[in-house]
Amino acid sequence: MQRIGTKNRTTSNGYPQSYALYQAKNCHSCPLRGACHDQKGNRTISINHRLNKFKDHAKARLLSTEGIKHRKQRPCDVEAVFGNIKQNKGFKRFMLRGLAKVEIEMGLIALAHNLAKVAA
Repeated sequence: MQRIGTKNRTTSNGYPQSYALYQAKNCHSCPLRGACHDQKGNRTISINHRLNKFKDHAKARLLSTEGIKHRKQRPCDVEAVFGNIKQNKGFKRFMLRGLAKVEIEMGLIALAHNLAKVAA
């Protein structure tokens, strides 16, 4: 694969991204051409190297001893809270629509859960 250029784009939330474009040198005589792609020319791929670096860093943190310890602790800390809210408090669906209203509704549910813990 040979680098042929760079493509810049902005995500829906306004974050700029830069992709490196790579193109294969000769796909015409390749026996895997049909399984690889179906365009007329050589195969072109785009790679976001910065995103790959962030993913590698996140994976390393998740697989570290500290990350494994936190992942083991999560079911004890978080899942029980959501289970309590859903099963014991009967909260299965949001009644309101829209992100702002859902955030307020979830805040009220969390507030009720925390007050019940303090009162007990």
